[in-house]
Amino acid sequence: MQAAFIRRTGPPDVIEIGDLPVPTPAANEVLVRLHAAAVDPVDTYIRQGLVAMDLPFPFVIGRDLAGTVEAVGGAVRGFAAGDRVWCNNQGIDGRQGSFAAFSAVREDLLYALPAAVGFEDIMAVAHAGLTACLGIERLGGLAAGQVVFVNGGAGNVGRALVQVATGLGARVIATAGTDAGRATCRADGAAAALDYRSPALADELRAAAPDGIDVYWDLSGRQDLAFALAHLRRRGRIVVMSGLGAQPVLPVGALYVNDVSIVGFAITYATVDEMRRCADRINALAADGRLRGAIARRLPLSQAREAHRLLEDKSVRLDGKIIVVPD
Repeated sequence: MQAAFIRRTGPPDVIEIGDLPVPTPAANEVLVRLHAAAVDPVDTYIRQGLVAMDLPFPFVIGRDLAGTVEAVGGAVRGFAAGDRVWCNNQGIDGRQGSFAAFSAVREDLLYALPAAVGFEDIMAVAHAGLTACLGIERLGGLAAGQVVFVNGGAGNVGRALVQVATGLGARVIATAGTDAGRATCRADGAAAALDYRSPALADELRAAAPDGIDVYWDLSGRQDLAFALAHLRRRGRIVVMSGLGAQPVLPVGALYVNDVSIVGFAITYATVDEMRRCADRINALAADGRLRGAIARRLPLSQAREAHRLLEDKSVRLDGKIIVVPD
């Protein structure tokens, strides 16, 4: 079968396109024929060796996939040949990745794909949607009427978060750096869309949320905790999920006298049950059109190297996901 794989970690040039044997599913695995996959930032980190894990070389790259069931292992009960499915858990913990004509996926890591949702459509929202839902779950949920500030609402995760939080009844205030980005935030349900580069951002945020905000979710990676604490209500919460090398100043007094908490998480360490609950929510939101993503590029599997280059090229603006499809 055709596959994109690496024999060592390194730059995009280490990605090879070639033939590998079709995997034989174990008793608890499902053999899935690829229809679409997506490129996530974590894929590039794993390829570069920046994420510590043992890779079974030759290692098939990729985390997400959507496709149809080709065959099932003897212990599988929840899926049958021809079923439409998707997953977000390949390429980690010793499992081979998703950039191959066929993948063997553990049954407990595989989700049914609603008939109303296309293969490429679910790939456009899967990783970002799961990230948003998992973060909300780690917060203990969102109550209707709570105010959520999303700093960076026009990116993939930001869009998913605005849509999911709005769908739960929260009032969302988002930022974006362009007029088009702010229009996207409003179209996704944000009550207000601000320019994060504005020198008057603090005043504009206070005007948009005069009683303060309940959740501060910063996707910029810069984590200005002093700014966040200045706008949070008592018992507000700060979500940290980006800024791998950031070392922000923490105003401890403002944190504890206001009962504020900081919640951090990484999707990689979510439990199977957490992921399934989030996948069920994504399926429901996507099926009725309340969770939508954008596709920035669509490339054949044979151009997997180019897909990684595009994602890492800071001079290239990507308004949406890079989707990879079989040649």
